[in-house]
Amino acid sequence: MTTQIEALPWRHALTVPAMGSAVRTARETAELALTEWGISLRHPTVGPALLILSELVTNSVRHAAVLSPNVTVIYAGGEDTFAFAVHDRHPYQPALYSAATGTGTTGLATVVELTLGLGGTAVVRADADGKGKSIWITLPL
Repeated sequence: MTTQIEALPWRHALTVPAMGSAVRTARETAELALTEWGISLRHPTVGPALLILSELVTNSVRHAAVLSPNVTVIYAGGEDTFAFAVHDRHPYQPALYSAATGTGTTGLATVVELTLGLGGTAVVRADADGKGKSIWITLPL
């Protein structure tokens, strides 16, 4: 999948406190954005995408809140692509693809397995100052 995130015409950003309610808010916001963009919530990619999003936000809340009081989710879309990033200000960058081979955590293994199974990509991008990161998921629709 080679879609450039920057080229996607639809965008939305959400910043929430790094607490348990962030997961539900991120999912509900994704559903609202997808509906606004004309993407059916019954599309076969949407359910797995929401599960991936939930796992990534949960990880930020659970593991990064000590250094990152907020979590930001960036949603981007186009007619044939849905992408999102979960950003926090904790410097740890998980090795996503080692998670899929069994050396990482179960949640990240699920994220990578679902993403690859849908024909998508998962990328960790460090902040310029090295004190935070975003995990970008790009999925074909």
